Amino acid sequence: MTVQDSITVDLAEVSVRDLNQRLHHLTDGGDADWQILNPRGQHAIAVGLMDPVQITIDGPVGYYCGGMNQNAQIVVNGHSGWGVAENIMSGVVRVRGNASESAAATGRAGLVVIEGDASSRCGVSMKGVDIVVGGSVGHMSGFLAQTGRMAVCGDAGADLGSSIYEAVIYVRGDVESLGADCIEKEMTDAHISELAELLTRAEVAADPSEFRRYGSARNLYHFKVDHADAY
Repeated sequence: MTVQDSITVDLAEVSVRDLNQRLHHLTDGGDADWQILNPRGQHAIAVGLMDPVQITIDGPVGYYCGGMNQNAQIVVNGHSGWGVAENIMSGVVRVRGNASESAAATGRAGLVVIEGDASSRCGVSMKGVDIVVGGSVGHMSGFLAQTGRMAVCGDAGADLGSSIYEAVIYVRGDVESLGADCIEKEMTDAHISELAELLTRAEVAADPSEFRRYGSARNLYHFKVDHADAY
């Protein structure tokens, strides 16, 4: 690797705004690898990226790191605050620690990997993103999930998948309770194969046959007075 292939930015010396502006105006098409030092929990690091750039952030990040990502490969060597990878469009965001609330919220595609635990509302209103959590997720995870897949290697908190549409949730551990219109579904060989591919892509070691599958009962698609209490 040449010197030009690796760029180091120390956020103790430059602002997040300056960093993001540099990342939004790459002249090399994203060929270089970026290493970000001293993030110290600052918010909105590496948001709105559109080039296939490799970014490694050494330390904890605050709100919305990797939000609206397109094509970039972002690794956080630490914990993340609220809304990591919110509205991700493509690419990969990986958090090697824990993530706060609403990880990958509204994500439309791409892959988000939380190697530790994710707090409440993980994958809220997800619209096509794939999410893999190495630990457990908090309450209301998968709330209003429309499409995409979420695999949880640990446990899930209360009201999992409440008002879920066509997204699929796999959980290996215990589920405290299911939300409105979310039910357990049959885990077929095809689902085990699909989950195995997802876990392999996420580089998470887990036996897909140990997971259970959850999805929509489709009772809330159209209003019926008999289900009024479930809304």
